[in-house]
Amino acid sequence: MAPDRVRSLHGRVIFTHRWFALLVVLALSACAQPADDVIRFGLAGAPANLDPRYATDATSARINRLIYQRLVDFDDQVRPAPSLATWERIAPRHYRFVLQRPRADFHDGSPVTAYDVAATYRSILEPGGSSPHAGTLKLIERIEVLDEDTLDFLLDRADPLFPGYAVIGILPAAGIEGNSPFHAAPLGSGPFRIDGWPEPGRLRLMRRADGRVFEFLRIGDPTVRVLKLLRGEIDLLQNDLPAELLDYLGKRPGITVQSGTGSNFAYLGFNLQDPDTGNLPVRQAIAHAIDRAAIIEHVLGGAARSASALLPPEHWAGNPALAPVEHDPDRSRQLLREAGFDPDNPLRLDYKTSTDPVRVRIATILQQQLAEVGIRMTLRSYDWGTFFGDIKAGRFQMYSLMWVGIKTPDIFRYAFHSQSLPPGGANRGRFEDSPTDLLIARAEQGDTLDSQAASWRRLQARLAEQLPYVPLWYEDHVVAVRDGISGYRLSPDGNYDGLIDVRKNDL
Repeated sequence: MAPDRVRSLHGRVIFTHRWFALLVVLALSACAQPADDVIRFGLAGAPANLDPRYATDATSARINRLIYQRLVDFDDQVRPAPSLATWERIAPRHYRFVLQRPRADFHDGSPVTAYDVAATYRSILEPGGSSPHAGTLKLIERIEVLDEDTLDFLLDRADPLFPGYAVIGILPAAGIEGNSPFHAAPLGSGPFRIDGWPEPGRLRLMRRADGRVFEFLRIGDPTVRVLKLLRGEIDLLQNDLPAELLDYLGKRPGITVQSGTGSNFAYLGFNLQDPDTGNLPVRQAIAHAIDRAAIIEHVLGGAARSASALLPPEHWAGNPALAPVEHDPDRSRQLLREAGFDPDNPLRLDYKTSTDPVRVRIATILQQQLAEVGIRMTLRSYDWGTFFGDIKAGRFQMYSLMWVGIKTPDIFRYAFHSQSLPPGGANRGRFEDSPTDLLIARAEQGDTLDSQAASWRRLQARLAEQLPYVPLWYEDHVVAVRDGISGYRLSPDGNYDGLIDVRKNDL
């Protein structure tokens, strides 16, 4: 799609949204605002699973960070840092973790011990289990508990990155043994505890420090989400808004909009077993047909940067030498001709996405950009559960998703190794490439982070050649808050940790 056409669409949507917003705000002028001290957070999608061993969607992962403690977290340089525990590398394949004191108890008052940590990780590694983290953690040969504060992880191979894998929320051993339904009734030791899940799309948490109640409300339509913020029915919202609504909010009195550079990676994924999308020249043609700059400027409002790989270039294992795929429609048409497609025999593809309006809008523009080079793409949008279920099951030709909160390069094994098929991994496109598998193994065998980084960079160059994903962009994070809400901080990975310190002031 030419930039002028994107700009035209952008202008029409701004006009429509503003008039609709004005009419609805006037219609709701008599509605009462909630008269309580609850802080309400508007979400585009509800969390699907509050058991950290099995959660895979971004909203669940972000809320689980509030409910559970982890052995390890990350510093500003995306390096592992102590959280619940410190660690020592006793030998190349031997790590000792010591739980720090004092530490918070589980929400039911029981203490957090090394036995709970061991039970959490052992449950992930049980044969026949379905945890998506099993593939990354299978290098754990055994776990030995020395006392209530101390445990050892013995690995089947040396890996200096191992502390960065110890980021699973810790559950109580008794609940694991009793098969407690943590997915719906979580029990952690983090700064927030469950206060109820009255209905789908409405989750209540209580902040342990002061008893403040927070509600997370699923409001799928971004315009409605904005209207509820303006009316005071929610207090803050983050991301998943089109540029024109953010621009509109930024000009409204009583609303503050903040933004920050993000690392969440948007991409196109493919079924590599499909005869069309499994064809490398077809994927290359798609990559060259996409005008990322136009979408970023006119649809995302400049709140993104083009991507060339899953890890951003500033990451310690990123590859700054890789450049984003050039927008080149002529090259795209040439590649399609070489693959046997022409105007009389056009390439026809199915593209799946969620029903989120922002994602549908981007999909529509991608459809138009691909049509300009002769690719006829049929859009199919589904509710999040159906859509994500289809992607995990491999029921797609082409789709778009986003990796969020990626910290360590073990993501490459999880997403691209030929043995990392769902549910034990996220190689959803069934990518099989022996050089990729070898590069992953070589990187994992590096004795230092520096030696590993060099191998991870070579791997990313290989993926840029093979294109199991077409990289799109890293989206910025944007939060809009009402006056009277203060203390919220944006994180580069978009987590909700800012809620630990947020306050609701009397106006």
